[in-house]
Amino acid sequence: MRGEGAAAVTTVTEFIDWAEGRPGRYELVDGEIVSRPSQCVRHVETKFAAQIALSEALGATSLPCEVLPSGLCVPIDTLTAFEPDALVYCGERLAPDATAVPEPVIIVEVLSPSTRHVDTGTKLMGYFRLPSVQHCLILDAERRTVIHHRRGGGDLIETRIAASSDLSLDPPGLTLAVASLFAEP
Repeated sequence: MRGEGAAAVTTVTEFIDWAEGRPGRYELVDGEIVSRPSQCVRHVETKFAAQIALSEALGATSLPCEVLPSGLCVPIDTLTAFEPDALVYCGERLAPDATAVPEPVIIVEVLSPSTRHVDTGTKLMGYFRLPSVQHCLILDAERRTVIHHRRGGGDLIETRIAASSDLSLDPPGLTLAVASLFAEP
């Protein structure tokens, strides 16, 4: 979907300026603005549970990392920026007025029927184009499973599907229970 003023947007920098303060949810894909659909209660509850689980796991460490909820974009290249459902980045604290997170370490996407193919295709491949991304967690709230994509050696991406047990997210050095990523049924 192209929004009002979208035709003039071609780069991530222009997109960030265009999207700031604008109602709705948008991403930039190959220079085109894409409107994101509204979210159901299960989706939002799962995003929130994942954010809490990651925050608690980080709280048990002394890592210089932070969890951020959806609402910020992750620039992939000059023409593409995605908005994950949650992320973890490490290092210096971002400026309070920042709207983009350039070097996330962990990305979280919650599947929904309308975005499943994008989350597991275009966005997954895009995220792993960033050298900083070590893990991408795709949460299936209906099945209460996690598809954990992890950067391996070279350009290898390892995938594990988990419905129970713990996930080891190293780097940066977090461990969290799969069940903690989901809202109570």
